[in-house]
Amino acid sequence: MLVTLSTTHVPATDLGFLLHKNPARAQQVEVSTGTAHVFYPEATDQRCTVALLLEVDPVGLVRTARAGATEGAALAQYVNDRPYAASSLLAVALGKAFASARRGVSKERPELVDVALPLEVRVPALSCRGGAEMAHRFFAPLGWTVEATPVPLDEAFPEWGESRYVDLRLTGDLRLADALNHLYVALPVLDDAKHHWIGTDEVDKLLRAGSGWLATHQDRELITRRYLKHRTALTRRALERLAEVDDAEPDTLDDATAPPLAAAGGPATEDEAADRPVPLALQRHGAVLAVLRSAGAQRVIDLGCGAGALLPALLAEPAFTEVLGVDVSARALEVAARRLKLDRMPERQRARVRLLQSGLTYTDTRLRGYDAAVLMEVVEHLDLDRLPALEHAVFGAAAPATVVVTTPNVEYNVRFEGLAAGAFRHRDHRFEWTRSEFATWAAAVGERYGYAVRLLGVGDADPEVGPPSQMAVFTRGAAEVAA
Repeated sequence: MLVTLSTTHVPATDLGFLLHKNPARAQQVEVSTGTAHVFYPEATDQRCTVALLLEVDPVGLVRTARAGATEGAALAQYVNDRPYAASSLLAVALGKAFASARRGVSKERPELVDVALPLEVRVPALSCRGGAEMAHRFFAPLGWTVEATPVPLDEAFPEWGESRYVDLRLTGDLRLADALNHLYVALPVLDDAKHHWIGTDEVDKLLRAGSGWLATHQDRELITRRYLKHRTALTRRALERLAEVDDAEPDTLDDATAPPLAAAGGPATEDEAADRPVPLALQRHGAVLAVLRSAGAQRVIDLGCGAGALLPALLAEPAFTEVLGVDVSARALEVAARRLKLDRMPERQRARVRLLQSGLTYTDTRLRGYDAAVLMEVVEHLDLDRLPALEHAVFGAAAPATVVVTTPNVEYNVRFEGLAAGAFRHRDHRFEWTRSEFATWAAAVGERYGYAVRLLGVGDADPEVGPPSQMAVFTRGAAEVAA
């Protein structure tokens, strides 16, 4: 089985320094299933190609297989596609041969580690359950241009149709480390038949290789499930850890106005503190609290609370007699518990707060009967086709008297320095709405579920593009919709 990777970066032979493999000589790497050969079919300043050829020992595969195979499977152990089609066997070889490159380490060319290089990847025979469409689904969201040509079962008998194999060619400008990690995960996922035993350490391997892209991939659940051989417990653990990625990392744009340091490098002076703008995140907290106070809410749910950014502010308000933080990620709730210092909180205060693991797109009877619910910067993290499920669960089933929803105003993004045109504020955002789009959505939800809607801005409004964040306040049972 074979995979090649080429670049036209000048000088192209820098690829050898990034991969820690000298183009002038072939190298061998021993793996449990055979021998991986690394060599360069071409190596000029204009174009350089590295090839990884895995020579599999079929008998060795059987020897290392788990004991206990059934008698009927005996022939399949010797007659199969494992020595020829790219699969998890090749992923293991790639991971071992290019371990340093996958970590983004290069002593000779450290300045190139984080540079997007023009790359071309070729896998002539890729075992791909789901065919060419599945290859496109995996690679296209990662920035690759994908050509996946189905391989016929037999060219002499076209009526037999296509096989499960594709001839894959990827092109794009990416970091070399990212490209290698994409392949490392993709090979077993597309094959959907890992050859080795799966344990808890595979979750860590997946999350390391998927760092920076898997949490935001539209098929992350399918990828995770296949990579972990459909082991339910391991898949659930991995998805929970992926869900907390967004909670563990602050929104840098929200914190763009964080308190500056004084010129000498110490804390800002009182005058400087008085002049500095309030971070958008804190402005959002204040806007949400003001709405809850005016609604007279006592029992409040923070839906999608994540690591608990809003919860301390809610608990600081004596009027809120009960505060419930809800999130799908158990790990995020652990972080929230530490932030609140629940283990050291006075008993009377502790009785006011609970943390609950629950998915926001599923009906949960435990969420009924509350005065108000907050969805603060949550809806934009869902795929658009999942919004109706969230609407039903929150407005239809839980049905609090007041619902507060905040979300970015995409029109304001042009005011953020360093944010590329068309880019979202956070890598896990699935969409960002204009003011008109948000108003249309809010009005439709209000009409369907019997809520009046009031639209507000959060943050200093720009005369051309409006405020940085926008808020909808839903009030159940009101007769008319206000804007």
